[in-house]
Amino acid sequence: MKLRFWRRDLHLRYTWTIARGSEDVAPVVLVELTAADGTSGIGEASPIQRYNESVDTVEAFCRRVDATKLSFDDVPGSMKYLDAVAPGNMAAKCAFNIALLDGAAKRAQKPIYNFLDLGFRENHHVTSFTIGIDTPEMIRKKVLEVAAYPVLKVKVGVPEDREIMAALRAVAPDKPLRLDANEGWKTKEEALERLEWLARDSKIQFVEQPMPASTNPKDLAWLKQRSPLPLFGDESYHHAKDVAHCAECFHGVNVKLAKTGGISGGFEALSAARKAGLKTMIGCMIETSVLISAAAHLAELCDYLDIDGNVLIKDDPYLGVTSEKGILSFANAPEKNGLRVSARTSG
Repeated sequence: MKLRFWRRDLHLRYTWTIARGSEDVAPVVLVELTAADGTSGIGEASPIQRYNESVDTVEAFCRRVDATKLSFDDVPGSMKYLDAVAPGNMAAKCAFNIALLDGAAKRAQKPIYNFLDLGFRENHHVTSFTIGIDTPEMIRKKVLEVAAYPVLKVKVGVPEDREIMAALRAVAPDKPLRLDANEGWKTKEEALERLEWLARDSKIQFVEQPMPASTNPKDLAWLKQRSPLPLFGDESYHHAKDVAHCAECFHGVNVKLAKTGGISGGFEALSAARKAGLKTMIGCMIETSVLISAAAHLAELCDYLDIDGNVLIKDDPYLGVTSEKGILSFANAPEKNGLRVSARTSG
C-alpha cells in the first residue's frame, strides 16, 4: 500500500462564525491509499480546533503511518494498527478509515452504503442548511439565498441571539429550524431561560449543545428534565462509549465523522444511540464532498441530517453526493462504487 497526503485550503462563501470564533478559510488534509493492484481509496481529515487538532497534527500523524501495515482487505485490523500509532488524532484516523472503506467497497464492487448493508433511499434524505452567526442584514441575505432548502440550522449561543432570530424570522417566518448553541450558554439557568424563550417559536425542532460538554452531568440532566425543546449532544458525544452519559443528559446526539474517527466509528456511535432510544443526527465541519459523501453513506441510521459543509465553500475540489433543494442524492455521482466521489476536472 502506498500513502499520499496533502493539505487543501477551503474558502468559505461567507465568514463562518459560531459561538467559539470565526474563519474565512478552513484547511483540511486529503489522504489517498493505493494498493499494488491499483485500487485506491480517498479520505479527508477536517480537524477540530476544539479538540486540539489541526492540519499540522494530521500531517504529523500521517508521517508516522507505515502504509504497508494497512489493507483494504482488513479494515478493522488496519484501524487497530492506526490506533496504536498514537492516541486521539480522530480527524486523521477519520481520513484513513474513509480511504480504507472506499478501497474495500470498490473491491467488492459496491457503494459503501451497500458494503455496510445499509442502503440509501434516493429522494428521501433531507439535509438542513446552516446559517452562521452574523449581522441581521447578512442573516436575512443568507436565508433568502437558500430559500429552496426546506430546513435551516441556525448558530446561536451569543448575546445577540434575539437579534439573530428576529432577522431570520423577518424573511422566513415559517421555516422549520434547528438551533446550535455550540456550548454558548454557560449556566443551566441561562440555558433554560433561552430555551423557554425559543420555545415560543413552534417551528424549532431541537437545540444542540446548549451548555459546555464539561458541565456537571447533574446540571445537564436538570436542564433536560425542564427543557421545553428537545436537546441534542454534539461536543458531548464522540464515541459509542459516551451513550450512557448522553442518554441521561440529552434527547438526541449529533455524530460527526471527524469526532468518531471515520465511517466505522460513526456507524457504531449512531447504532449505539439508536439502541439507547436517542434521536440521531449526522453533522459535519467545513468539508469537501469527500467527507460529506462519507457521512451520507450513513444516512439510513439518522433521524436528521446536517451535512452541508461542501456547499458552504466556494472551491469544492470533488464531486459526490448532491443536496439540491436540501435533498441528498447520489443519482449523478460520477462513481458507482466505494465512496462514489471523484475529483473535479478543473479546480
